[in-house]
Amino acid sequence: MGLRDLKRRLTATVDELDAERLLGRYQGLGLTPIAEARMREPVRLAGEVARLRMVPRSDAPSLEVTLSDGTGEAVAVFLGRRSLGGVTHGRGMVITGVAHLERGRRVILNPSYTLLADG
Repeated sequence: MGLRDLKRRLTATVDELDAERLLGRYQGLGLTPIAEARMREPVRLAGEVARLRMVPRSDAPSLEVTLSDGTGEAVAVFLGRRSLGGVTHGRGMVITGVAHLERGRRVILNPSYTLLADG
């Protein structure tokens, strides 16, 4: 590690360092960066689970999984689910579906998903 790199790492914010780590983790996998995901078109995104929350939609439970890849965030909404086995905070996921904007967020309803190995 050179002096420039050490200086940058010591002066960067935690958010900047986390974004850099995530960019490195999901680069080169043939995926669309979340910030570049086009609306109303099929997309394949990957990221780390940043938030999990259960919210009611139309009087039915739904699980919202927020993914972050260092460029932005996307929310995968699993309708009728309270949990998904293996989906925990910090876990890597690849999701495939059609994104749309909902209250300023990129949302994909009931995407197909693949859990990534930790590390």
